[in-house]
Amino acid sequence: MIIDISKIEQIYLVCGKTDLRKGIDGLAGIIQEQYDLDPYSQALYLFCGTRKDRFKALYWDGDGFLLLYKRLENGHLQ
Repeated sequence: MIIDISKIEQIYLVCGKTDLRKGIDGLAGIIQEQYDLDPYSQALYLFCGTRKDRFKALYWDGDGFLLLYKRLENGHLQ
């Protein structure tokens, strides 16, 4: 498993449209500057873009960031 779910203390859904061209540093900056949260905490941060079929997640696993990207092929969750 990529993420040990038992270690996640909180899950944040970042509301609004996020520029999904941003990488780890850009998304961590949003977490710190706009929401005054610590991207190095045991939290999972979820971002959506303009299109409703694409999502990114940022997670600190203790020794580095994990950046996950999901594009739904049929346009919606099942």
